[in-house]
Amino acid sequence: MKINTAKQRMLEGKPAIGVEVGLGSPIAAEILSLAGFDYALVDQQHGFWDESSILHAIRSINLGSAVPMVRIQENDFCVIGRMLDMGALGIVVPMVNTVEQARAAAFAARFPPRGGRSAGPFGVASYGADYMSRIDDEVFLAVQIETVEGLNNAEEIFSVDGVDGCWIGPGDLGKSMGVDRSTKKGQDAHEAALLQILAACQKAGKIPGLSTGHYTDAQRRIDQGFLFVTAGYDDGFVASGAEEALRQLGRLD
Repeated sequence: MKINTAKQRMLEGKPAIGVEVGLGSPIAAEILSLAGFDYALVDQQHGFWDESSILHAIRSINLGSAVPMVRIQENDFCVIGRMLDMGALGIVVPMVNTVEQARAAAFAARFPPRGGRSAGPFGVASYGADYMSRIDDEVFLAVQIETVEGLNNAEEIFSVDGVDGCWIGPGDLGKSMGVDRSTKKGQDAHEAALLQILAACQKAGKIPGLSTGHYTDAQRRIDQGFLFVTAGYDDGFVASGAEEALRQLGRLD
């Protein structure tokens, strides 16, 4: 069975640094995986992907160091199973606000008796003949806490068996809180909420994570104790690389 090396690192208390891929390009996902990231998160929720391109992206990611993961578009039994059938080793579920929603995600992510996933994977032959007996240990299930409701229910959500960790959505959380993050007061309230979720996750013995949006913020979050850290996006790396080239050529100030 292919080992989920990102999950293995996090269980050892080491950060897994990942990249989010949303451009719909399996080749871009492959390039970023070959760059050395611990995981690559295919963004089905907000990215430009269909099922066929997701399958190709998972296979392309597997050519490099990164573990293929998918942020699904919604907390749906069939969608979770479908992405796992394609070879995803991690699932990120958006907008998990209640214990019931967390239980539904956990139920969908693993086979009986640990869950209710339906057997029939078709994209995992390269993972080994023991896939069916070992995948439940290798899969990583993260729930997104990104609303005030989720924040208030965080401890109960993280207590659910089968939920391995979280991946905070800072932007949506700030909007749900109604804070102005351009002000110090808003920044302080937002930061306190992030640290509250971090503490709740750690208290439950689960893996805390979040999207930093940019690699310059990743180390600070790792120093705070976050372990599942996304350090940028494929489009951002394309843009920043292009800007740096033009700056070196004297076209940008």
